[in-house]
Amino acid sequence: MAVQKRFIAGAICPRCAEMDRIRAWEQNGIRYRDCVNCDFFEQAAIADDAHDELETRVNREREEQRNDTIQTVRILDPKGR
Repeated sequence: MAVQKRFIAGAICPRCAEMDRIRAWEQNGIRYRDCVNCDFFEQAAIADDAHDELETRVNREREEQRNDTIQTVRILDPKGR
């Protein structure tokens, strides 16, 4: 089974400084990165203690989004009519 390698958008190679040339993939608990432009290659073990993801608007629970209060907006006439 072939491992799917994905390009990292906006990544700059630490060796040749070219943008959008870095590929990344994971295999057997190890993360790999390489550059298709030069001979840069890096591997790092994936940590077992996964860190909690920071809460953002995108990953926030939908229930919390529904609990937002709705307020009516009243538009005032600047001329006082």
